[in-house]
Amino acid sequence: MLSGLLIVLLPLLLGYLVPVRHAGLMHLINRGVNASVYLILLLMGISLAGLDDLLAELSRMGSQALQLFLVITCANLLALWWLSRRLALRIEHSPIVAGAPTTKLAAMLGSLALVGVVLGGVLLGLGLGWLGGDAVYGHAETLAEWTLYALLALIGCQLRNSGMPLRQILLNRHGLAIAVTVAVSSLLGGLAAAPLLDLRWNEGLAMASGFGWYSLSGILVGDQLGPVLGGVAFFNDLARELLAFVLIPLLIRYHTPLAIGYGGATSMDFTLPVIQQHGGVACVPLAVVSGFLLSLLSPPLILFFLTL
Repeated sequence: MLSGLLIVLLPLLLGYLVPVRHAGLMHLINRGVNASVYLILLLMGISLAGLDDLLAELSRMGSQALQLFLVITCANLLALWWLSRRLALRIEHSPIVAGAPTTKLAAMLGSLALVGVVLGGVLLGLGLGWLGGDAVYGHAETLAEWTLYALLALIGCQLRNSGMPLRQILLNRHGLAIAVTVAVSSLLGGLAAAPLLDLRWNEGLAMASGFGWYSLSGILVGDQLGPVLGGVAFFNDLARELLAFVLIPLLIRYHTPLAIGYGGATSMDFTLPVIQQHGGVACVPLAVVSGFLLSLLSPPLILFFLTL
């Protein structure tokens, strides 16, 4: 089990050791991450097409994803509401950024596009299976595994070269408190949801460790537990991001830690423009620090729980 964890974590660690000082190369790495995510989600859809009784499996996946999402969301919102009251952190006087680079609608459409890639993979898999037999699904899983290793190496490079020194991160106590609260409450939610989903306790913890990073959680879980549970993890974390786009404008002025924290790992990238637009510049360091810490925690936690 530990050897399997090491094999998957090794690319991440190797990528983290590589400093990148050329802006053009960093741009290529970022594009490589995006391309790898789309490719793996397409291959995940192809693998789903190989399941027996596909419609029943997809229905079960949707039901499990909804249950997991509701339990973890309740745990997150309660814990972050408590943290908001304890910190009493408000940003009424923070200047608002007039032209944030991404609108809520554009960001939500970008998230939903990933769902379209998975569904496209299912349709493609059905066609390829009809033409080439069941061997197609085995090849898709092998290719997805190798693409995953490349993706983890590229993500390691991104984290190393994000421009956030660890000292600066650890000194931001509010951002650290938000990240810890999200992580602990998510894990408690995953533990509580495990018996509802007929999962082992460690599988429930692994499913809850995505912290909103749907493009990675679905891939890692699917690689270890199969495409159905990979889909559950993916849709659970995707639903978190979509709800975050709704909650941030409503809550960020008076419940700042709750609004930023619920975005999870996405608060340093996908939901950051919405946080910046509605909360102002004072929210940006909190969002980046909490999102970075959760992004750093997510891959090793998922892999660790899956090896237990």
